Amino acid sequence: MRLVRFEQQGRTGYGVLREEKVFPVWETPFAGISETGETLSLGDVSLLAPCEPSKIVALGLNYRDHAAEFGGQVPDEPLIFLKPSTAVIGPEADILYPRMSRRVDYEAELGVVLGKTARRVSEDAALDYILGYTCVNDVTARDLQKKDGQFTRAKGFDTFAPLGPWIETEIPDPDNLMVEAYLNGELRQHASTSTMVFGVRRLIAFISQVMTLLPGDVIATGTPAGIGPMRPGDVVEVRVEGIGALRNLVVAEEGI
Repeated sequence: MRLVRFEQQGRTGYGVLREEKVFPVWETPFAGISETGETLSLGDVSLLAPCEPSKIVALGLNYRDHAAEFGGQVPDEPLIFLKPSTAVIGPEADILYPRMSRRVDYEAELGVVLGKTARRVSEDAALDYILGYTCVNDVTARDLQKKDGQFTRAKGFDTFAPLGPWIETEIPDPDNLMVEAYLNGELRQHASTSTMVFGVRRLIAFISQVMTLLPGDVIATGTPAGIGPMRPGDVVEVRVEGIGALRNLVVAEEGI
């Protein structure tokens, strides 16, 4: 099942996407999926980020090849950081290239969307807390990351967390999906989630020992090798097997 969040004539809502049609649901999918009986054409709505997370918990160096390209060691336990909710944008929305950075990178990732509150979850039970999966671009001001020595500013700009285009609920094995990034149509990243250092079950169990995960929160599971810079005017696309493609245009902040 594909779950979308949409805007149509000033109203927003959630719906089920089937055969180019959106079937709105009452309330949110986190409260149960009950269709209203209304039918909307996909062409008549604008897709938004498929959820409104209170936080995005992201992973650093969770692919061995990415750790190697940075000259770093694979961590002994998940290396987590946060992206703010204000960074979230949806498919086809613009990524704003900030004035204070001179290098902004794409990072293609699998996103895990929590379906219910998770606190101190075991690995065996971890998948029971997932609503579904989406595409994430963990946009990063690489020069500022290097300058600061930590991730908050580099990862936290408005528009630096594109999500979408929807939530796919029927993924049999999240640890065996192909993740790709395309820049202006050219393939730049290509790797399977099977090469992650820590799989999805381990990530949910670990993170939920540290902080409570709420319905709609997103775990960005890390990026493989091949990250690189974007410039204003570029189009970046994140594709995850079994989910779809998240496409965004990079636009200069005024003054660039």
